Amino acid sequence: MPVKILVGTQWGDEGKGKITDILAAQVEMVVRYQGGNNAGHTVEVGDKTFKLHLIPSGVLYSDVICVIGNGVVIDPEILLQEIDTLSQKGITVSPKSFKISSIAHIILPHHKHLDSQQEFTRKTKKIGTTGRGIGPAYTDKIARKGIRVQDLFSKERISNLIKLQNWTKLLSHIPLNEKDIVEKYYQYGQQLKPYVVDSSLFINNAIDDNKMILMEGAQGTMLDVDHGTYPYVTSSNPIAGASCIGAGIGPHKIDQVIGVTKAYATRVGEGPFPTELTDDSGEYLREKGAEFGTTTGRPRRCGWLDLVVIRYAVRVNGITETCLTKLDVLDELDTIYVCNSYQHENGDVIKDFPLDPEVFSNCKPIYENISGWKSDISQITDYDALPTQAKDYIKYIEELTKVPISMVSVGSKRKQVIHLLKVD
Repeated sequence: MPVKILVGTQWGDEGKGKITDILAAQVEMVVRYQGGNNAGHTVEVGDKTFKLHLIPSGVLYSDVICVIGNGVVIDPEILLQEIDTLSQKGITVSPKSFKISSIAHIILPHHKHLDSQQEFTRKTKKIGTTGRGIGPAYTDKIARKGIRVQDLFSKERISNLIKLQNWTKLLSHIPLNEKDIVEKYYQYGQQLKPYVVDSSLFINNAIDDNKMILMEGAQGTMLDVDHGTYPYVTSSNPIAGASCIGAGIGPHKIDQVIGVTKAYATRVGEGPFPTELTDDSGEYLREKGAEFGTTTGRPRRCGWLDLVVIRYAVRVNGITETCLTKLDVLDELDTIYVCNSYQHENGDVIKDFPLDPEVFSNCKPIYENISGWKSDISQITDYDALPTQAKDYIKYIEELTKVPISMVSVGSKRKQVIHLLKVD
């Protein structure tokens, strides 16, 4: 079947936007299957930089259809702003090339207020939410009182569903006017209506027509609400299996699962991070790698590559190949460290990712040192031209994850990529 899934193997920010953009040149449809505008993809094309939050990265190709699936939660205001911003940069987002699931859920103003209020009440145990209302919107979805895209076409339906949510009591100190919200969101519905379809039917028809399709998620495996570092996770499932639910297709229609792994590790927000560097090395990775959030601008926590995490991601996603990104960030280092196992405070050596957060929080990384290549690789497009040490690093990752690396990114531009058919 002609369906590929692209998934992050770490805590998000692995460079999925660039890889989606590259792979989109080979497909006819890109589908976003989960998350909301709490994540972002940055794509550089020529001298232009595009920061995308909801619309799939394939939008930069005029002949690719982009779909927001039912598993996504949508802030209509942000989505319409994104469409307008793309238009200002010369990218036309038309109903012919962009589709929105009629049953995707909607983020409302009170969801954002609740998100911020809940984070404030956590005090010293903050999760690190972006405050975009994603969690409360998913909460209402699971509680069966959410508002879906198709509900925006009726003022009466919007009003009835808002009453179910009881936000006037939860947020009595916040001046939210129900009548104004009903009118505002009805107007959003009218603006979005031309794009709205039965996305499952639309995608499955495309599969039946043998069209090439790429599924993309937001965040990464370690932020998955089930399989990530709970509770320091997002409110949805970024892992590959969730694409079937978030797009409305059967698992037998999936052909490949492509993992995206950054050559080092980062995470945003709170939560355990065994290989985190709080010294000059961490600051070097942050500055050299421009590790600041696309959505919030927050500086990312940086550390060495953690292969315990990557092996876990390979297992829970069923990854068939890997794209390695930001290898060029390591260019100036004398020595590169890679975590291949953990040592618990009780002395035990742990090779598989521990699901108990208390155990994980008390793990120390066991490192392997690899010599750096001390040269600029950012303009190299042929694997054979890479320094021996860079190839050793790639081979080491392949050996310990048992997954072939099919692509290496050495810069932010489209052309700064090395395609590997086979790494000997």
